[in-house]
Order: sequence, then C-alpha cells, then structure tokens
Amino acid sequence: MRALYDSKSKTMDDQGIKKLFTQEEKYKTWLLFEAALAQAQAEYGFIPQQAADDINQAAKIENIDFAEMDQIYKKIGHGFVPFLKVFVKACPENSGKYVHYGITTQNIQQSSQLYILKKAHHQFMKIIGKILGNLSTLAYDNKDTVMPGRTHGRHAIPITYGYKVSVWISDFIHCYERMAEAEKRVFKIMMGGAVGTFSSMPEVGMQVQARVAELVGMYPMEVPSRNINTHKLEYMMNLSLLANICHKIAEEVYSTTLEEIAEVSEGFSKGTIGSSTMPHKINPKLAKGIIANSQKLYSLPGVGMYSAVRPYEGDSSSYMLFDGLLEEAMELITEVLLRCEELTRTIIVHKDRMLHNALRNKGLDNSEYVMMKLAEKLGKDQAHSLMYEIAMKTASEGEDFFTNLKANEKIASDFTDEEIKAMIDPRNYIGLSVTIAENEANRAKEVKEEILNKYN
Repeated sequence: MRALYDSKSKTMDDQGIKKLFTQEEKYKTWLLFEAALAQAQAEYGFIPQQAADDINQAAKIENIDFAEMDQIYKKIGHGFVPFLKVFVKACPENSGKYVHYGITTQNIQQSSQLYILKKAHHQFMKIIGKILGNLSTLAYDNKDTVMPGRTHGRHAIPITYGYKVSVWISDFIHCYERMAEAEKRVFKIMMGGAVGTFSSMPEVGMQVQARVAELVGMYPMEVPSRNINTHKLEYMMNLSLLANICHKIAEEVYSTTLEEIAEVSEGFSKGTIGSSTMPHKINPKLAKGIIANSQKLYSLPGVGMYSAVRPYEGDSSSYMLFDGLLEEAMELITEVLLRCEELTRTIIVHKDRMLHNALRNKGLDNSEYVMMKLAEKLGKDQAHSLMYEIAMKTASEGEDFFTNLKANEKIASDFTDEEIKAMIDPRNYIGLSVTIAENEANRAKEVKEEILNKYN
C-alpha cells in the first residue's frame, strides 16, 4: 500500500477492497476478459465456438504456470506476452491459437483495471452508505445541541451540532450522486485493437466489443482509443472530491478536539498509545490519517492531466503512468473512507462543552438577533449602527454585553431585562438548525437504503 498513516487501518475490516489490488486478482481479471472476448467472437462467428468453450474452460488461475511465466518474462521483458504464452499452453492446441485474437495488450489490461476499479467502486459506495447512516444518527441525536457557529475562525451566530453534520450529509449525498452518474462514462472496456479501429475484425468488431461489455457488466467505448484518459481523470477527480468531504470532517474534528475547545473527541480504546515520550497524549489518529491521505490524493489528477495529452494513438509513458495513478488513488481513498466511517460512527460529542463555548461571549454572538428586534422599531440601518456601537464597546472594553444593552436608553425603554436576556441566549437563536438537521438526517437514511439496495 502507498497510503500514508495506514497503521490504523490494519485493525479495520477493509471489506475486501485491498484484495482487489493483488497480482492474483489482476491475473484472474485478465483471464475473465480473454474468456469473454472468445465467447463474444464465437457468437459472431469470428472464431469457432469450440475454441471459445475451451478457452473459457482453461481460464482459471490454477491453470497458469507462474514459474514458467516468470522465466519467459526474464527472456523477453514484456509485461503481458508471458501471461499469454502460458495461457495458450493451458488451452487445447487447436483452441489456444484463438486466444487474444484480433486485439492488443492494452485492450485487456485497461479493461481489466477498470473492471477491478468498478468492483472497488461498489465497495466505496457501500461505505458511503454506512457513513451516511452514521451521520444521520449523529445529526438527529444532536439536532438541538447548541454550539457556536464560526466564520473566519471566530464566533459568528449560534448553530446546533446537528446542523453542522447536515452540511456534511448534503456534501456526501452530492458526491454519491456524482459518482453514480459517472459510472456509464468511467467503467468502459476497449476491444478495438492496436489503434482502436477494429482493423483485425472490422466486420464484427463493434458488436464483439459491445457483447464483451455486456458479459462483464460494463460499457463499451464508442471510440476504443488508447489515447482517451478523461474518464480515468474524471474518476480520480470524483475520488478527490469524496476525500475532500472526509478531509473537511477530519479538519473540524482535529481542531475541535483541542483541549481549549474540547467540543468533540475521537473514540478511544483503552491501551492506545499516542506518544513514545508523552504518556498523556491521546491523538486524533483517525483524523490525521484522513488529512494526510487526502492531501496526497489531490495531487494525482494533476499528474494525470499532464500525461493525458501525450500525442498520437497510444503511448506507454501515458497508460503505464495511469495504471499507477489509478491504483494509488484507490489505495488512498480506501484508507480515507475506512477511517471516516469509523470516525463518524465513534465520535464523542461533548454537549455541555459546546453550550459552554456558545455562552463564552455572554450573549454577544446574538447581536444580530437583538439588531433584528430593534429593526422592527428603528429600521435595519439605524438598528445596525446602534448594535455595532454596543458590540464594539463590549468587545474592545471587555464589558458585559447585557449591561451595555441595558445602559442604552432606547433598548432599556423598549425591552425588559428578561426580554434582553432571552434575546442574548444562544439557545434562542439557532434559526432552522433543528429542522435542517432532521431533514438531512432523514434524507441520509433514505440515500443509505438506496445505496444498499443498488450495490449489494
């Protein structure tokens, strides 16, 4: 694995994702496509049906002599031909000659990689569903947990933690929709031969390619050019956007676990060690792994952009690079998603501390509320000027907001002490935080069910 900070994930269930990127899985998928190609070609009369049946029968990993394959590789130095030679030997002689008929190496390799990516994609979608389920619970349970809203790193007006979580839910749902909608563009196969013109089987090439796609549950490329990479870039960008949402959650957790803020904590297992020298350390391990791996993932589409513009009909400097970029992107997002699922499932919310922080400015955060009440009597502009004067006096001179409000003759004449206290209580100025949290919690549950039904 190329992922950074992956030690935590060794204790997680990776849902079979990491196995998809083993050499064995790669060879199994090559065999799958060689068999599907032969079957499709036989159906359209391009090769004998018996040959297709024999190739399908031989296309099992246990029939491949890997020791001989390694020996052949040392002699010829080609990454795919040694596999073909031992596979041909595993087939009856009269049928083996039809293996890999009319196509080129990249047709099998790229199609296979995108097939594996599709399998991993389904697992990613299921994890997104689990995260949405976690966030649904978190939003609903904290729909009325009052805390400071913050803009530019400082207190704005009060919100609830459920509202904050609703923002993450909305982001995740959008990302799920993007990834689902992109499937028809991303998971495509190519069987067009050396330059994508079906030169070796012009009469049936397009039909064969469409049938192979059908057999493996993918889509055919309209133009099976080895020089088209935008679908791979699109998927890496979608993974980057997905990581970005996880990253945003991790950054908030990372900063709000600070002792000075202490609004949330990562779930902690007894015996976990945070530092080799500081016995007291309990670090945000899940969050920091999400942050590091996300930052690395963002760089990959940019590298791919430079490579995707290589000229002519094919260039190994491009598609070999994309092989590595896609694999690394998958490894990184796996690490990010596993951590994010655990983080959203086990996060500890300190409700009392959130309220304590919301009360820290003694009602000053509600200055907008007081202004809007004054605007009913004075108009918005005059009310704003008055409240600005009082708020700045409170902030700069450190005086009590309630006292300064009472000291203003206009406010004192229009509002009782109890009304002023109610106006500056953060619990009384959270807008539609509760409603939005409830709505998004319900929407997250619905989308989770949709995901589980679609990808199970």
